[in-house]
This record gives sequence, structure tokens and C-alpha cells, in this order.
Amino acid sequence: MISRLLSRFGVNRTSIVRNEQKELNIAPVHHLDRAFKTATFGMGCFWGAESLYGGTRGVLRTTVGYAGGTKDQPTYRNLGDHTEVLEIDYDPTVISYQQLLHIFWNNHEYGLTTVIKRQYMSLILYHDDEQKQIAELSKAKEGKRRTPEVITTEIAPKRNFYPAEDYHQKYRLQGHRDLSETLNLNSKLLRTSYVATKLNGYLVGVGGVEQFKTEVDTMGLTPSQKEYCYHYIEKNEGQGLYC
Repeated sequence: MISRLLSRFGVNRTSIVRNEQKELNIAPVHHLDRAFKTATFGMGCFWGAESLYGGTRGVLRTTVGYAGGTKDQPTYRNLGDHTEVLEIDYDPTVISYQQLLHIFWNNHEYGLTTVIKRQYMSLILYHDDEQKQIAELSKAKEGKRRTPEVITTEIAPKRNFYPAEDYHQKYRLQGHRDLSETLNLNSKLLRTSYVATKLNGYLVGVGGVEQFKTEVDTMGLTPSQKEYCYHYIEKNEGQGLYC
């Protein structure tokens, strides 16, 4: 069954899914009309961080980009004094800022206790005074836990954010070229799509099969798309993230 599904994407490309979308009146869900808040973190390479949070319950959208510096319109090849960061739109009724920080502290080491170049530094950019207070208390608690190591994470106000180039957005999902095509992703949706955000995490195993089952019906996937995703989630569940 799985081999046939994989060949559908590889040989027949998108025709079967397109037929399902038309016959079943199913369309990818790119936007959920929910109230949200935003968090911004630098955790080293932003590809892994985007997958990590994308597969987390309560996260609605993720966008990778550059922030924290002074250079106008930075690019990956001309970053200036900015840092690779991830912006996370989340539903605060499902997941709290404290919980997002718990994920932050426990899922990156690169730059957390060692000063490294600014591109990959550990960074929390707060959006309001409440986030600032929570982040500072969280850092102090983490510092005590890691004694005698010294946390090098910087906490600063979020003043700017420049989305990264399209090829960086939802990097793991874009590796599934034919699936991505059936999601109708364009430059804007690569940055803002709900279904793209979730699949960019789930396809590399974040969250796992059982959690995926609780969210899959919110994504607007056809039966063939679902089966394809289940295959890769089962295959990759429990593996580590990488860049």
C-alpha cells in the first residue's frame, strides 16, 4: 500500500491528489482563525528549530528569518550583525510562553553556554514586558540548573524581523517536492501556512504518530496525502533533528 502511495507522488505526481481534492472538496488549510501570540527565538541553525516547534501542539505558524541586529534588509549571504531566528505564532489557550521556553532550553546546546558567532547565538527576543519578565526568570532558573556552566543566551526586545529566503522556509517539507506542490504553496504561504508549519515538523518525526492523529483533520489533507505523511512520521519518529 505504502509503495503504491509513494509511487503516486513520484510517477503520477499530483494527479491523484488533485482528483481527490476536487471529488472530496478538500483544500489545504493555510489559515486558522484563532487568536495568537508571537515568540521569537534564536537557537542556532533555524531549520531544526522550525521543525521542532512546527510539530508542537498549539503552534499555528512558524517563519524563519533574521533579527536582533542593525543591518537593513539582511540576507543569508549578507547577514551583518543579525541572528538566525524563528518566529512562532501560537495559541496561548493550548501552549504557554513558559512551555515554549521549556522547549527552547532543552533543545539546543550550540551557543547556550558558549559564546559563538552572532549568526547562531542563543537569543530570546521578547515582544512585551510580560515576555521579558518570564524570559528573565526562566533564564535564571535554567542558570541554576546548569551550574557551574554559565548561560550565554541574550534576552533583548524584538525590534525587527526579516523573513529568510524562500528556500529556507519549511526546509524539511520542501524536501517532499510533490507533496509540497499539492499544498499549493507560494512564497507567502511558505512563511504563513498552517498546514505547511505542521507538516514541516511532523514529517521528520516531531510529535509522533499519535499526536498527528489528533491534529491531522485540521489540515485539509486528502486520504493519499494522509497516508503519505503517516509513512514518514512512523519512519522518522524518535529520530533527532539536524541541520
